[in-house]
Amino acid sequence: MKTIAVLGTLDSKGIEHAFLAEQIRQRGHKALLIDVGVGSAPQITPDISRDEVTAGDPDWPAVVARNDRGECVTAISQAAPRLLLRLLQERRIDGVISLGGGGGTAIAAAAMRALPIGFPKLIVSTLASGNTAHYLGEKDIVMMPSIVDVAGLNRISKTIFRNAAGAICGMVETEKPTDDDDKRLIVASMFGNTTDCVNHAKTILEQAGYEVLVFHSTGAGGRAMESLIESGMVAGVLDITTTEWADELVGGVLSAGPHRLEAAAKAGIPAIIAPGCLDMVNFGEPTTIPADHADRQFYAHNPQVTLMRTSPAESTALGHLLATRLNTYTAPVSLLLPLQGLSILGAPGHPFHNPTADAALFTALKQNLRPDIEVIQLDCAINDPVFAEKCAETLLANMAAS
Repeated sequence: MKTIAVLGTLDSKGIEHAFLAEQIRQRGHKALLIDVGVGSAPQITPDISRDEVTAGDPDWPAVVARNDRGECVTAISQAAPRLLLRLLQERRIDGVISLGGGGGTAIAAAAMRALPIGFPKLIVSTLASGNTAHYLGEKDIVMMPSIVDVAGLNRISKTIFRNAAGAICGMVETEKPTDDDDKRLIVASMFGNTTDCVNHAKTILEQAGYEVLVFHSTGAGGRAMESLIESGMVAGVLDITTTEWADELVGGVLSAGPHRLEAAAKAGIPAIIAPGCLDMVNFGEPTTIPADHADRQFYAHNPQVTLMRTSPAESTALGHLLATRLNTYTAPVSLLLPLQGLSILGAPGHPFHNPTADAALFTALKQNLRPDIEVIQLDCAINDPVFAEKCAETLLANMAAS
């Protein structure tokens, strides 16, 4: 028998959560009802009250007294993650599920984002069919559309709630495979324009006994990789494709935000860094490109994706940005530079080959980098097997030295 936390605003949606909990019990598992409502008294008796949820917040009584719903939701959204983490650490829960509208979804998502990747988490939400990125963050939260509002029990809502109960029960019943438990993890960043390099390096690292998880450098992929590095599960970082910084700097559509490259520094994880695909910025269809870029060099990757070549000035700024972040690393880190091109498109004979822009990037990196950080320059393009092999060998050496 597993224990599933049923977390919800039981003041307004208590009946619905009670139905959900009963469906879980009928499947042979225990339901732990947690109240995160901020309005009137709960419609049903919870196993953990809202006062227990907020027990670590000395300001909660004053927040309640002011009776400002927004302030209350914010406060309980900060308390709920702490509670779920404590329940997980005490081995009291094996999964978590919630039903919600706008407020309930915000509270439940905040709580679930605190839980590790792989821990079962599901939200049935009225908002699941829209943009859910700010609810999910970089975590594996499953969002199921409620179809109708979470406002009473009817033939549609009961069908959705039964399916949700079956889904979370199936998740907690799934046994964790042990085949690769003895292998240490390496994370790698890849783009279509660096696939050959990453795949070749990945093969070498796997032959050395590591499991390699590859993340697509599309913004969300970079953030997910950073999140996994922060979790402490990672032994090494093969960060070959740092292209998301070009989108962050220039305003492309695949930025991973301003904290990309920081997780390995904070966690003290050995790494290698390469400027993969920093020769391009990603935009959508040609009609979506900002007017002030009209005179730039473009390449139509496909009908939905247009790539823009970074300029020498942008390359200089990118070199400074990357060097500033590498300077904060405490574990062994090496910078590898492919002098003949940063991508398939940037290799000799291809549209984005621009030695002047690449030289500006390399110069800014080396001028701003801490003197003790190793810089390895190879006279080849990034997808040359020689470059991939050097990346893998250097990362293995850095991990051995850590």
